[in-house]
Amino acid sequence: MPALENLQPAPKSKVMVYLPYYKTNNQRSALPLAIGLYETGNLEGERQIEGGKNIPFVATWTVSSLPADPTRCRLQFDGNADLSYETTMANYEFINHLIDLLIFYKKNRCIDFSKGFYHQLLDVDE
Repeated sequence: MPALENLQPAPKSKVMVYLPYYKTNNQRSALPLAIGLYETGNLEGERQIEGGKNIPFVATWTVSSLPADPTRCRLQFDGNADLSYETTMANYEFINHLIDLLIFYKKNRCIDFSKGFYHQLLDVDE
């Protein structure tokens, strides 16, 4: 699995297809790397647990080329098949979660999804 430091940004032609879905400068500046990460189809990270030990996870997802296509994402925690969760969302939505992950990683040096992603994954109403 690729390290985030070695991630290759997506070419401008792919970025332009997704650009209309993202409004803020932070989102738009992280978009090329987020698409590059999306195209790898997988990621290893750690769910941060406040006051506890981080839980490692492996995320895998389907890759497609159009923003509105569905992406099926699966997370398995701690190498345990009983701790596997799956959700489906539009590509542009999932890439937005990858943007959040990249911004969080840049600040904290920890690979983890946002609370919003986990709410969607676990089907929790906010």
